[in-house]
Amino acid sequence: QVQLVESGGGLVEPGGSLRLSCTASGIISTVYGIYIMGWYRQAPGKQRTLVAHITGGGITNYADSVKGRFTISRDNAKNTVYLQMNNLKPEDTAVYYCNKITNGWPWGQGTQVTVSS
Repeated sequence: QVQLVESGGGLVEPGGSLRLSCTASGIISTVYGIYIMGWYRQAPGKQRTLVAHITGGGITNYADSVKGRFTISRDNAKNTVYLQMNNLKPEDTAVYYCNKITNGWPWGQGTQVTVSS
């Protein structure tokens, strides 16, 4: 059973930065590297949405709301995907999760990001 553990969230002022990490355990790295991994977020009262994803080879794609501010990357040897978030806005406040973008594994606990002055 694959387990996902997200970390790196916190409270930050508007304009600030955070770097999120998500590590998958229970899977060998050569298999992990095959999958397209995504970062999702869920704000209170809203559905979980995909904000960025990355192929095993490093091709990336972003939601319009985060394009130019967020950067997704991965280290397949470490079974880890990252999300560098710059110029954070209050509307980025949410719980952030990672998962495969198709046939996802069980969701992790997520990491809370709060952008507030």
